[in-house]
Amino acid sequence: MTSPSEPAVVAAQRGQFAQPSVAEMVADAIRARIVAGTLPDGSMLPKQDQLISEFQVSRPSFREALRILESEGLISVRRGNVGGAQVHAPTPENAARTLGLVLQAQDVALDDLAAALAVIEPICAAHCAQRSDRNVTLVPQLRELNIRCRATELHDKAAAALIFQQFHHAIIDGCGNATLVIVIGALERLWSLHKKAWADYADATGSAPIPHLRESVVAAHEEITDAIEAGDASRAQHLAAAHLAKVEPLILGHRAPRIDVTGAESRYSVGR
Repeated sequence: MTSPSEPAVVAAQRGQFAQPSVAEMVADAIRARIVAGTLPDGSMLPKQDQLISEFQVSRPSFREALRILESEGLISVRRGNVGGAQVHAPTPENAARTLGLVLQAQDVALDDLAAALAVIEPICAAHCAQRSDRNVTLVPQLRELNIRCRATELHDKAAAALIFQQFHHAIIDGCGNATLVIVIGALERLWSLHKKAWADYADATGSAPIPHLRESVVAAHEEITDAIEAGDASRAQHLAAAHLAKVEPLILGHRAPRIDVTGAESRYSVGR
């Protein structure tokens, strides 16, 4: 007979199916309501006694279900006399943080994240060029960002870096593929933390990695925008890949070598 503590994989090898715990089943039911919007973002879960009565479970099992949902970022529990559990709908920001924690736990190098983006983000640029409505929705946005960047003061590196970041977000968000928007957007948000650290370093030291970097980046962004406007997917992808291949090594030269979600905004170093 399989003991309660026996790993599920052993049970499966013996032809048995591991059964979810009561807490997991309750968490599944509440999670489904959050995802479906039955429990809207920002709302409060019904009182514990009400839910315990509805699910016909013990108080310890219900509390364990809440801990599961809290660990997933779907609720935040406030304890005390005015306590309760507030609902948090899943967001790309949550996905980015969770993904970042997984990568950090696996000790993934920042170079690895950069390499992934260098492969996938140019595909987003190609998708942008294939959108039939690109000249109505996306291209004006990209043009505006390029104009704003040229209008910023030369010494204001932080403002330029923010606009550069917004350009890349616009390429991803404008690709028209919801899965790419969420998945690649999560990766880009992680990378943006380290781009900010890089910009902070340049601002703090009053230097830039290479002369005329801003002009080089804006020129590349304008060429990418031209290719997207023309509907030339192949050229848009090629230009985006070449741009990332040039800029990413500069950013990687001004950072800690490993992904650090919690400290990426404040920790940076020169070299490896």
